[in-house]
Order: sequence, then C-alpha cells, then structure tokens
Amino acid sequence: MSDLLYSEEEEALRAAVRDLLTDHCDTTSVLARAESDAPHDPALWKTLADGMGLAGLLVPEDRGGQGATHREAAVVLEELGRAVAPVPYLTSAVVATEALLACADGGDLLDGLASGRAIGALAVGLHTAPGAAFASVRADGGALHGELTGIADAAVADVLLVPADDGGLYAVTADAVTVTPQTSLDLTRPLARLTLDAAQGRRVGDAEPAVRRALRAGAGLLASEQLGVAEWALTETVRYLKDRKQFNRPVGGFQALKHRLAQLWLEVVNLRAAARAAADALATGEDTDVSVTVAQAYAAPVAVRAAEEALQLHGGLGMTWEHPVHLRLKRAMADSIAYGTAGAHREALADLVDLRAP
Repeated sequence: MSDLLYSEEEEALRAAVRDLLTDHCDTTSVLARAESDAPHDPALWKTLADGMGLAGLLVPEDRGGQGATHREAAVVLEELGRAVAPVPYLTSAVVATEALLACADGGDLLDGLASGRAIGALAVGLHTAPGAAFASVRADGGALHGELTGIADAAVADVLLVPADDGGLYAVTADAVTVTPQTSLDLTRPLARLTLDAAQGRRVGDAEPAVRRALRAGAGLLASEQLGVAEWALTETVRYLKDRKQFNRPVGGFQALKHRLAQLWLEVVNLRAAARAAADALATGEDTDVSVTVAQAYAAPVAVRAAEEALQLHGGLGMTWEHPVHLRLKRAMADSIAYGTAGAHREALADLVDLRAP
C-alpha cells in the first residue's frame, strides 16, 4: 500500500484552496445563496475551475487536464466539504469527468469539463450506489424520451450524460431537457427532475462501464468531503467549548464533554484513514472496490454524528438559522444516502470479502 500521509504538494494544494474559500466562501454568503433560487456560486466555481485548474485534476495532460490523481482531488473535496462550498466539483469534476474518461467519443466534452468552460452532470440519481441498478430513458432513433429524478447539480449543468435503454450513454445539452427543482435537505447541493421529450443526444460510449466507474469514484471521494464536514464540526465545537463559560469555568473543562470530544476525535481520525485509503486506491487501482466500500460504510455515520454533536454542544446558539452548523448537518445527512447508504456498502463489502450473513 502507498503512503497515506499527505505529501508536501497536497498540503500546499490544501492551503491554497482553504485560503480561497476563507476569502470567497464565508457562511453568510453561503446561507444567502441557500435561501435564494440560485444556491450555486458561479464566481467561486470559475476561480476554482479556471483560475486554479482544479476541474481537470483527474484528466490526463494529453486530454487537456492537469494529470493529477484522486489523492489531490480528495484534498480539494476535504476543503470544499469543510466550507460546504456550493460548487459542482464532486458532480462535474469527479463523477461526470470519470464517466467521460470511460467513453471513447467524449474527448471534446472532457476538454470542456477539464478547463472549467462547461459543467457536466451524470443523469443518475444521487442516491445510487456503485453496484446498484440505475434508471435509463428510452432511445428512439437518436431521440431520448423519459424522466430521471434526484439528479444533483443538474440546474447548473451545461451537458447531461444520460443512460439509455439501448446501453448507450448520451450527451445532451441542458437546453434540450426540462429541469424541475426537487426539494433537497442539503440546500447547497440541489437536486432536480429531468424530463426528456424527444431530446437529441450524441452517444459517447457505453453506459454500464461509464456509470459504474463514475459512481465508484464519486463514492470513494465523497468520503473526503464527509471528512471535511466532520473535521469542521469537531474543530469548531472544541473552539466554542474553550470559550464558553459556565459556573465561571470553560464548558470544555467538564469531564463528560471531554469524553464525548475524545471519542469523536478518534472516529474522525479513523474516517481520515478510510478516506485516504479510498482516494489512494482509486489513484493506484489496488483493492479499489474494497477500499471505497469500507470508506463509505464508515464515513456517513461519523460525519452525521460529528455534526449532531456540534449542534448539541453549541447549545441554543447551534439551533439558530444564522449559525453555520445546520449547513454541515444537512450536508452530512444528505451525503449519508449519496452513492449508497452505509448499510448498502456494508452489504456490498460482505460480498466482496466473502463474509455474507448465514
């Protein structure tokens, strides 16, 4: 196994992304966007994708990208998770990009996604696990008919990658599809229903291998986003409990709270190990299915618990709309069913390592 510690280059990348998010993705602006009809931040996305070149991290240099690996993309997602940044990085720069990398005829689209000139979305429900069945539309002589639900970030996508019943994956421009917003718990990652009524699409490859590859990468790197959420929750809670006083002493000095925070710290450290192992496995191709499944089986409960603890330990302050903890709790809860639930991943893991229940 590779060294799972962060390299100097990865730490430098983290510092650059965190500095940018500190300056351009404060809680007030994220909340304001979440309350509007346009939660995405196009200016921030342009800076990340075009200015810093982060949209093309997973794309080889000879295909117009940065030629980096999933390890670097994971570091970016940790920081985006920490800030609950309302940008389509996971859906476009990871999932849609991975789908196109598995296709023979999507070179021009891949170039657009890698450069940040275009945003892509895979038209598969966000809840779909890597090995699960996925919905498709009807293909009729190049025209596509049908409806797909739960598509993340479809509202800002320029191109949608749509699986069809003939086994193909079709690239469809956003203006050829009716996009209807759906209610989403996570206000920073909106979902939508897609309606295709004789929409014209271009076949770019086979749907099955492309969707499988995309969902596996999405699930594996989602763990890094969940790690960012959990680390923010732990750090902010520790900081608050050091400052908050009760009976003339810091609340964090009470032993019962120390125990809760110590247990949470252990779980977050274990989550970091699982997330790093998944990112490294995606980068090297070694034990990828097992590492991704382990990470997702572990990540969701930890991220949700960290956010719930943050909410409770901030007391009445944590219950307010203005405090940023609810954004993290909603992201953690929504992520807990994204790309398969922890239970679904545990079932998949049992099959992978031949430890099925009797």
